[in-house]
Amino acid sequence: MTENKILEDKISASTVERILAVAGIVAIGAGAFIVGYFNPTTAGFFPVCPLYYLTGIHCPGCGLTRGFHALFHGDVLTALHFNALLPAYTLVFGFMFVSMILVAVRGRGLSWRIVPPSAMYGFLILAAVFFVLRNLPFYPFTLLAP
Repeated sequence: MTENKILEDKISASTVERILAVAGIVAIGAGAFIVGYFNPTTAGFFPVCPLYYLTGIHCPGCGLTRGFHALFHGDVLTALHFNALLPAYTLVFGFMFVSMILVAVRGRGLSWRIVPPSAMYGFLILAAVFFVLRNLPFYPFTLLAP
């Protein structure tokens, strides 16, 4: 075992960090409940994407709220129609949620070392390519718009 690994295992979150992790868990849980309970296409209180509102351009996150609502109701195809990157976002949000739970319970979250930098860069490149493709005004790329 390397010295860095031993040192990393001994570092524990402070009480404030644990409280913030619990607050994050509650916020994510409340947000998921609201998105699952209220339909974003008919409820008028969900925020509109600022980029789309100002420019008419769909960002890589446009459609995530409607997509998660559809996913929470078991409609996977509709969820993917709203945002094709929903599975990748689900992995990222899931990783962060589990890490916050572990910080609250044991004092340290998941190590970012299990995610190689190439995966993070790959996600950013994928999001950038998706951003360009979903805004092209011709078929089949119009299918990527939410």
